[in-house]
Amino acid sequence: MTDDEADDEAGDDPRVRMWAPVCRAVTLLLGPYAEVVLHDPGTDRVLGIWNPMTRRRPGDPSLLGELAALDPAARDVYGPYEKLLADGRRLSSVSAVLRDDAGRASAVLCINLDRTPLEQAAAVLAAFGAPAVPRPEPLFEQDWTERVQQIVGSHVRESGRPVERLGREDRLTVLGRLDEAGVFAVRRAVPVVADALKASRSTVYALLAEHRDRRTA
Repeated sequence: MTDDEADDEAGDDPRVRMWAPVCRAVTLLLGPYAEVVLHDPGTDRVLGIWNPMTRRRPGDPSLLGELAALDPAARDVYGPYEKLLADGRRLSSVSAVLRDDAGRASAVLCINLDRTPLEQAAAVLAAFGAPAVPRPEPLFEQDWTERVQQIVGSHVRESGRPVERLGREDRLTVLGRLDEAGVFAVRRAVPVVADALKASRSTVYALLAEHRDRRTA
């Protein structure tokens, strides 16, 4: 049923005329995933429904028994709470009590959001974030540049700081691990290490010398 049909079904009820633009705006914003229902708390009937997810139509029973108990002292917003459709879809729902000038509950606006696309997106992200299997080390034994990236990246993750914010002791630790891994036995390793640490070559040479002096002291 279109939005115009929803309004026509409700006739000239002033509450529908007042709140229909809001209901249409919500369905336009949330696309096909949101159902908006306007209830009459006095008759426990549906006043209007936009983007219906079930066969409910204006005039059908709201089947919300608690609507009859609404009073000016009650809170006006309920939820988000979970609902379940017969086809298995899970909804996140909120309900708002709309009051007249005297504070009486004039209508109840319910928004039901289909969580299916959110759950599908979460499943995709969880699959991408699943733990990776250990890398096949034989493929990387000879790739010393990969070893540099691995050692520097591991320390960055352990410290919780980006590489450009690593302090002197952090860099000494990293250079020590690289030295133990035999990286500096490779010709022209220092420029690659300097690039990975975002430091100058002279800094890397100086820190490496300091590390080796400490080791032999």
